[in-house]
Amino acid sequence: MAGKRILMLVGDFGEDYEIMVPFQALQAVGHTVHAVCPDKKAGETIATAIHDFEGQQTYSEKRGHNFALNATFAEVKPEQYDALVIPGGRAPEYLRLNPRVIEIVRHFFDTKKPVAAICHGAQILAAAKVLTGRRCSAYPACRPEVELGQGTYADIAISAAVTDGNLVTAPAWPAHPDWIAQFLQMLGTRITL
Repeated sequence: MAGKRILMLVGDFGEDYEIMVPFQALQAVGHTVHAVCPDKKAGETIATAIHDFEGQQTYSEKRGHNFALNATFAEVKPEQYDALVIPGGRAPEYLRLNPRVIEIVRHFFDTKKPVAAICHGAQILAAAKVLTGRRCSAYPACRPEVELGQGTYADIAISAAVTDGNLVTAPAWPAHPDWIAQFLQMLGTRITL
């Protein structure tokens, strides 16, 4: 099997693990991943944020890494990609305001290509109006966006993921093993031991 070409939409203060882990894991099994951010070019960086669950009423946030983009947003042609990944963190709240981001997301749903979104990534899905009739997990604070977007919020364990058609979603980075496994299955990735 030849590796797939995967587009990843990222932005400043996206969640560090939710960017780094799938970016590296998908490449490790032979896929090509292009990480892009509006108004930035290949070689430029975004700042990530580390979100943790430390006993407060919501997650804590600390500065993460500088993550280097490896493709230029202005040059993206979604029809050249087989799948899309949307990490969470704070980036989705502003990325969803970009009309081109919305157009790109809609392309993947219109063509029924695999999409993996995690945590606050559901904010972009709701803004793109692609959740109608779909079961979608997200960080619990994004439940209103999922429901306002005409989706059904999947209230699952923080370590679980859910697949509905071409969409695999999860509440947050503790779900990486299940989320990435379901996405790899959707991509047709075969790993032999």
